[in-house]
Amino acid sequence: MVMMVSSSSETDLLGLDFTVSLSPAISSTHEVDLLGLGSLESTKEVVSLSYGADLDGLDFLESATTTINTLPSSAGLEDLDRSVPTMTQTSLPIDMDVCSPDIAGPATPTMRLPHDPDLAAQHIFEEASNASEESEPEFEYIKPTPQQKAMESKRAYKQRFEDWRLQHAKIVTDEEIRLRERTVADESLSVRELMRKGQPSKITSPREYQIELFERAKRQNTIAVLDTGSGKTLIAVLLLRHILDQELEDRSAGNKHRIAFFLVDSVTLVFQQYEFLKVNLDQPIECFCGEMGTDHWAKEIWQKQLKQNMIILCTAEILHQCLMRSFISMDQINLLIFDEAHHAKKNHPYARIIKDYYIAEEEGTKRPRVFGMTASPVDVRSDFGRSAKELEVMLHCQIATTADLELLRTSVSRPMESVAEYEELHYAYSTRLCQEMEARYGHMKVLSKIFKSAKTIASELGEWCADQLWSFAMAEKEAIKAERRIEKAFTHDRSRKPVEVLDAELNDLREAQTFVKEWTFGEPAIDVPNLSSKVLVLRQYLNLVYERPTDARCIVFVDQRYTARLLGDLFARIGSPHLRSSILIGTRSGDPGDVKVSFKQQMMTLYKFKKGDLNCLFATSVAEEGLDISDCNLVIRFDLYSTLIQYIQSRGRARHAASKYIHMIEKGNRKHIDAVRDVRQGEAIMRHFCESLPADRILQGNDADLDAALFKEKNFRTFIDPISGAKLTYASSLVVLGHFVSCLNDGSTPPNFIVTAEHGQYTCEVVLPESSPVHSAKGRPSARKAIAKRSAAFEACVLLRQGGHLDEHLVSTHHKHLPAMRNAHLALNMNKSSSYNMKIKPSIWQDSLGSIPHSLYITILELQQPENLGRLSQPIALLTRTQMPHLPSALLHLQVDKTSNMIFTTLREQFCIDEEHLSKLNAFTLRIYKDIFNKKFEVNEPAMSYWFAPMIKDFKGVIDEGKPEKLLDWAILDYVYTHEFWKWDIECPHDELENRYLVDKWNGGRRFWSIRVLPNLSPQDPVPDDAAPYHYMNTIIDYTVSLFSKSRQKAVWRQDQPVIFAHRILHRLNWLDEYTEEESKVKKNAYVCPEPLLFSALPVSVVAMAYLLPSAITRIESLLIALEICDVLDLQIRPDLALEAVTKDSDNTHEHGHEQLHRQRGMGKNYERLEFIGDCFLKMATSISIFCLSPNNDEYEYHVRRMLLICNKNLFNTAVDKELYRYIRSAGFSRRNWYPQGIKLLEGKGFKKGNDEEHKHQLGDKTIADVCEALIGAALLSYNSNGDMDMAVKAVTALVSNPDHNVSRWADYYKLYTKPLYQLAQATAVQSNLAMQIEQKMGYRFRYPRLLMSAFVHPSLPSFGGIPSYQRLEFLGDSLLDMACVNFIFYRHPDRDPQWLTEHKMAMVSNRFLAALSVKLGFHKHLRFSSQVIEFQNRDYATELEEARRDSNGARDYWTITKNPPKCLSDIVEAYLGAIFVDSEFDYSKIEQFFNDHIRWFFEDMSIYDTFANNHPVTHLHNLLTLSLGCSSYRIMASSIPNAAGTDIEHQVAVVMIHGEVIASATAANSKNAKVKASEKALEKLRGLAPFEFRPKFGCGCTESDVQGAKIGETGAAI
Repeated sequence: MVMMVSSSSETDLLGLDFTVSLSPAISSTHEVDLLGLGSLESTKEVVSLSYGADLDGLDFLESATTTINTLPSSAGLEDLDRSVPTMTQTSLPIDMDVCSPDIAGPATPTMRLPHDPDLAAQHIFEEASNASEESEPEFEYIKPTPQQKAMESKRAYKQRFEDWRLQHAKIVTDEEIRLRERTVADESLSVRELMRKGQPSKITSPREYQIELFERAKRQNTIAVLDTGSGKTLIAVLLLRHILDQELEDRSAGNKHRIAFFLVDSVTLVFQQYEFLKVNLDQPIECFCGEMGTDHWAKEIWQKQLKQNMIILCTAEILHQCLMRSFISMDQINLLIFDEAHHAKKNHPYARIIKDYYIAEEEGTKRPRVFGMTASPVDVRSDFGRSAKELEVMLHCQIATTADLELLRTSVSRPMESVAEYEELHYAYSTRLCQEMEARYGHMKVLSKIFKSAKTIASELGEWCADQLWSFAMAEKEAIKAERRIEKAFTHDRSRKPVEVLDAELNDLREAQTFVKEWTFGEPAIDVPNLSSKVLVLRQYLNLVYERPTDARCIVFVDQRYTARLLGDLFARIGSPHLRSSILIGTRSGDPGDVKVSFKQQMMTLYKFKKGDLNCLFATSVAEEGLDISDCNLVIRFDLYSTLIQYIQSRGRARHAASKYIHMIEKGNRKHIDAVRDVRQGEAIMRHFCESLPADRILQGNDADLDAALFKEKNFRTFIDPISGAKLTYASSLVVLGHFVSCLNDGSTPPNFIVTAEHGQYTCEVVLPESSPVHSAKGRPSARKAIAKRSAAFEACVLLRQGGHLDEHLVSTHHKHLPAMRNAHLALNMNKSSSYNMKIKPSIWQDSLGSIPHSLYITILELQQPENLGRLSQPIALLTRTQMPHLPSALLHLQVDKTSNMIFTTLREQFCIDEEHLSKLNAFTLRIYKDIFNKKFEVNEPAMSYWFAPMIKDFKGVIDEGKPEKLLDWAILDYVYTHEFWKWDIECPHDELENRYLVDKWNGGRRFWSIRVLPNLSPQDPVPDDAAPYHYMNTIIDYTVSLFSKSRQKAVWRQDQPVIFAHRILHRLNWLDEYTEEESKVKKNAYVCPEPLLFSALPVSVVAMAYLLPSAITRIESLLIALEICDVLDLQIRPDLALEAVTKDSDNTHEHGHEQLHRQRGMGKNYERLEFIGDCFLKMATSISIFCLSPNNDEYEYHVRRMLLICNKNLFNTAVDKELYRYIRSAGFSRRNWYPQGIKLLEGKGFKKGNDEEHKHQLGDKTIADVCEALIGAALLSYNSNGDMDMAVKAVTALVSNPDHNVSRWADYYKLYTKPLYQLAQATAVQSNLAMQIEQKMGYRFRYPRLLMSAFVHPSLPSFGGIPSYQRLEFLGDSLLDMACVNFIFYRHPDRDPQWLTEHKMAMVSNRFLAALSVKLGFHKHLRFSSQVIEFQNRDYATELEEARRDSNGARDYWTITKNPPKCLSDIVEAYLGAIFVDSEFDYSKIEQFFNDHIRWFFEDMSIYDTFANNHPVTHLHNLLTLSLGCSSYRIMASSIPNAAGTDIEHQVAVVMIHGEVIASATAANSKNAKVKASEKALEKLRGLAPFEFRPKFGCGCTESDVQGAKIGETGAAI
């Protein structure tokens, strides 16, 4: 771009010509060479300039046409008149592949899968079926079940996600990885660590002028005046070393220990200077600031710190308070260092330390050495000599600087100064938006500041910035703050305006917010008036500097916080791509639209600026003083300084070689010109003053001069404590009083100062909170309001000290008691898991093991619906050494859609058994293992855990005879005992071959039911087509024989033997899992010859039942182990609930609503639902106990103590101590583990050396904690039918293992409760009347009306006739209501998962519903409070709610459409429930009655609250895809991003995939947040799409059956 600029007017600057002009409409930068730097050159822009003069009085510079060149990327701005080669930067093309090392190891060949994971899953199954046909041709391909499809689809999705994740990692360059590492690491650093990481420099060799001033400071008190960056702190370090060396000598001589104090004016400097001193000093040092809570430290803590350290670095106020409280005296200090010493004036802590304590130490030898540091001893426009003298007098010091200023100039880089002139600005005016706002809302006082600021900004920055201020000021958070200001003003308005006035003003504010929100702002145009000429000049400078990549750093100084914010926002839009800017402003905020910045954010900004992540700061005066900021190449005073010290300090930021300092002034503005001239002249005067000081100047008369300065304070009273010597002054009284009030234990408000004028003087009365022992104090009349306030505070402090409420150190004797464990780390790592022992066999099998039993107990195993087995069966007896407990039945899946419970009936009577009969039982049991399951065990009766036996057919007729042995079919037992097999020969009748159990003696997996003989077939006939497939299908005899080929060739078989039509038995052992339709379609027909097979001696009816034994024994053992955990905890829980409580059937059972990973089929219900209700009871039980133990504690204490009990970490620790992990069932049915232990396996698969009773399993910490809650839920449900909660109470005690809950019965709670005095006191007429009104409404009569009144006292009334606020009762009632709601939803929806239950419970206990209920019951009318705002809010909400109810036509969810209600309305419902519970002596039925009478009606149909529960992004996305768009093929997946080499930093990336395509992704520190972010992004893309639009866009062809199948196969789609 070429821009022509013409010359025009001239302005005399210090008597010299200065000509500047721009045309058209754009003002160029105009350099005035302040130090003779020469001209500017450029190849980019041509600017016509007329130069003025050097401000030091040099000759004029001639007008010239100049070019300005881009800055080099090397450090610093070189002289702009030099021509510098342009740097280039090499980068890869965007579409170029970036190679990364193979972090996953060598590549392995993989199968190419279809793109859609569902098609990929189908492909996998087809491949698997082909492989199956090759290896096991006897089985047909089994069509995958919906569950299998879901699992394979999940695997395919995981592979697609893994590919995407790795590809995503590839496109991240090494530099981006390093940047991310640095960012993550830095953000997590503490302030001290950030300072330390800044690498403070260590002193190497001091310069001559530093040594000169150090020698002077050794001899006398000195104020060192040196430029910013000249190393004043280094002089302080040299002095500290000297003083500390002296101190060590004095201590060795037995003198009193003394300490050095390094005082700073801001918290920032505390940490910055501490790191510098720590690096350069070898003596113990510590730093302190008010944010560390030092206000509350006792003398003992300070004495310890003073003893341990030789240097204390702190804010001046901390030392001031320590001196005031007599924690330390002036004679204990050997050195006082004042950083930025120019602040020592008026009532600054620097000045107060000298005034109140330094001069009070009359003996001069006991006074410490004083050393001050400043860039200028004067920070106001005043007579320099007089101001410098006053500073010397205040600090008892002499001002000194180096005698050789030339040496200082060569040691410290001084910037080249120049002036940039911009066109004259418009007067403040209103933009179109501001005019519109003024016309509509100009009457609103709350917006007056914004109107004024917006007009100023329109002039100073331009119209776009002025409009942006409105967007900042009317943002949601700012609007809420404005509402509060309006309400506060209304409350304190003594005119008592009607509430309608407040309503109207709040309504106007909301309309104003909406108006601004709907305004179209647009992007900033680079012209006037969108941007001011001042901003355009700044833009030109910054664009020149940052046109190309550069290491240059720049600070732009502004006056106002909003200017910095607006410029930061503006240049983020219009700045160069190489400009990386941010703002640096103070930590205090308050104006509308202001941004709050934390101290750590300040430090982080400076740290990034130092590293180069940022290269330009828009800063307020916070960047001028003290902060360690990297040397800058360019400093621009966008807004000029107001004092000499601002000029000197901001200029000191430009310390880089060949740096520039630019004064921006308005064309023709005499104030700006005078300001530049004044600071230049002022600096010259200061230099002349310092240089003219005689070297041997002696400090005289300071005490006398200071006495004169203190004359105006002579009437101010002081109080010196006779015990400690602590000194109370007018200045310190406000601090002491404020500290006292903060220590009151009721959250009291600050003191209220009431000032009245009388006879030309002001008198103040301070009113303290009601809980204060002194309620008020009146000060003496004063000429100024500020002094009157201090006088009142002083009198109040004296009264408090006289009453013993302040101790001898003026510290409050009232201490706010915070819970000791409030900061305890109670959370578990959700992802942490460990390996634990897991019991495989119950301990009951071990009873009497090792000996021959003489009596046995019978447990009958029978099918409730035996016909569903499809074959005649016979019940089997399980015979045990010990009587079995009563066990619940187990559901078995016998055929497709045909199930039956297996009933376990335990007989009480035992029967005697001799060795002969025991041998028969043993033989029968081992025969079952051998013939049916192909397992041969040793004969070892003493080692047997149990035995099987067939039951007689009509056992139910003789079961009550009391002779259990008669129930056994001894005929079958005898036959099996004497016959190993039934022998077949060629003469055997054909009918005897029917209904037999045939065993393949060579193949343990082939078993048959014989049906009938087929006389028309012979062994050499071909195998019929309907036969189940097998390896050999040539002839029937080949089909029958399972020998390998060599053995088969040797075998000879009779050719005249019959052919038997049989059914091949499917080797199904896990009948606990569903029988699929695919399994039923497997071919079963078989054609076999009898000769190669064995005919089992076991009757087919027994075999049919015996096939169910693996599932039966597995379930029995699981139940027995679950009961063992109850024995460990001394609990009596129903076995089925106990097993459910310890069942973990997938890797992520605890992740409600997520797809279950590696789910174990057939385990029954898992612990999820029991954990849901157990967690709720745990909360209620512990709440009641804590409330009873401490009825007078505050709500915060209750919450902390309850959290210690119910947190997962506590439950986990208890469970580990009791080894409960051994009993958790995390493994499903096993073909190996159901066999008995103790006897040796001789033949068959699964042979293992040894018989360990326990295996290992991986359990997450949270899983173990969840099981604890599930056990509580099981204990509750075991006795729920009669309302007995004693066992659940006992379970809580056992599992929290804490003295705060040590009861074993529900009735014990009330025994713990001691009625507080307020409850027992005589009720007033008002309180009795309230009880009468509530009884008429609610039907419950309160025995203690004062208890009811407490439920309606708002916390804004700290004490209402001695009755506490509702907070304690609310804490109790909240948990009671939770329990009632959970009970209802749990039993009403028995098939819903915990996520659904939790989401829908939220509607029942939400503030919105409870507030609506409060209004419906009229509770809001009884609330007692002290704020009119609360009254207005409640009335406004009640009106809106009534309108919603009236318009709802009877809809039960009418309350959901109102605005958010005041929280106090919901609080009083919970508090009322707490009051009923206590008043009824802890009768929980009263809570249930309240629920049934007043809450249940709203939630009879929970489906109407589905949208209420659908607010969570992940849930919303799931419902949108499945219900609205009909898609089942999607996943929400998360995993870590591969780390850069050598780093431990890990991010989680989450993606939303639809039909194999990633449609949204997000990263976060943890997977949960990443999934939420990714879901939100996906929702943005999917919202508003109709199904017909969605399908082609995302390639979706899902059918309704697919969606239903997905629902069957998984619980949600997020993994």
